[in-house]
Amino acid sequence: MMYISRGAFCGMWIVTFSMSMMCLGMSEEKTPDPASLTLERIFSSAEFRSESGGPALWFEDGTGYITLEMAKSDHRATDVVAYDLTTGKRKVLASAERLIPIGQKETLEIDGFELSKDKTKLLIFTNTEQVWHKARGDYWVLELKKWDLHRLGGGAEDSSLLFAKFSPDGTRVGFVIKNNIFVEDLQKGTITQLTTDGSERIINGGFDWVYEKELGLRDGWRWSPDGNWIAYWQLDTAGVETFYIINNTDSLYPKLIPLKYPKAGEPNSASRIGIVSSGGGKTKWFELESDPRSHYLARMGWAEDSEEVCFQRLNRLQNTNWVMLGNRKSGEVRMVAIDQDEAWVDVAGDVKWIENGKRFLLLSERDGWRHIYSFTRSVGEAALLTRGRYDVESLAGVDEDKGCFYFIASPDNPIQRYLYRACLDGSGNLYIAS
Repeated sequence: MMYISRGAFCGMWIVTFSMSMMCLGMSEEKTPDPASLTLERIFSSAEFRSESGGPALWFEDGTGYITLEMAKSDHRATDVVAYDLTTGKRKVLASAERLIPIGQKETLEIDGFELSKDKTKLLIFTNTEQVWHKARGDYWVLELKKWDLHRLGGGAEDSSLLFAKFSPDGTRVGFVIKNNIFVEDLQKGTITQLTTDGSERIINGGFDWVYEKELGLRDGWRWSPDGNWIAYWQLDTAGVETFYIINNTDSLYPKLIPLKYPKAGEPNSASRIGIVSSGGGKTKWFELESDPRSHYLARMGWAEDSEEVCFQRLNRLQNTNWVMLGNRKSGEVRMVAIDQDEAWVDVAGDVKWIENGKRFLLLSERDGWRHIYSFTRSVGEAALLTRGRYDVESLAGVDEDKGCFYFIASPDNPIQRYLYRACLDGSGNLYIAS
């Protein structure tokens, strides 16, 4: 069920979603005696299975989405299917038969996928292996018009690629192998290695245990909007002591797994952010003051153009967060916003750029509640956009044409979530409607 009510200013709408669990009897099998509830009946038949769906990936223009569905020809395989929201039509982008590499009999088992912006290529993630909080595997590109299926990485080892992404124009794919960043040209078939110092100690385009666990980061590199540059994190784990974990499950005898892990008060990895040409060359590092082992570079992304990178820097106490802009050409950095608290500052997420990069939206708890603020790019002047004695959980989206944004909040009950729409100019007295 979905309930909709309306607030006061700016046509603010509140949408509450109420979901219930239900048992779906989708099978044509003969239903056993209802009075006889056995383990075999619960786990072997389709009587108690719920209907599943997804994963779903939206088109960038919002006109539809793609998802995975069970193939009619083989229920162990999946088709990649697109749905057009304007017409309701369903289209099979890639059938299971098209996902069988030359010389093989089995279709690729899809663990993740990405569609290029022009909707002509499909990037497929498969053959995955879990490594701590991330997964590495094989990536394939399917040309939807030519039906060519190509494995990325050249002669790279099986299940060795991480964080593959299309370039903005869809002609190249970047990825990480053994802590180095590579770019493969899909038309020429050439592979360019952008970093060469990756090792067990030096991590390019990825993170150590602290960044993965404490800051929720996995993918450590970003294409520039014009596709000419790549911004990436580099971590140097020198000086971080090794913690050994005992693995008692994989074999008859236990194995020791080494992990670079800084205990409280011990040295962290040194982190920095640099820019390198996507065609290869020397990296330009941003110039930051103070000890890089005493700070975390908690978030990073291009600042709506290909000239500056925006990142958030935390001190190790995590009670100060500096939002900074770094110039790609000079490496110089300037601060545009700061969050401070005597106890703790929470990094809420990446900034959201609006007005062609003139302003950005960011969550902050500077008034005691977690609210959305608008900051100017030039001087960092802040304006409160949401008001009230409640915490904003997340920024859901922005509609600049209508001058509004959407956010999720739980005003009265932490187990209830509401979707709000409010004005980008901050007009009106926003409140929680009952």
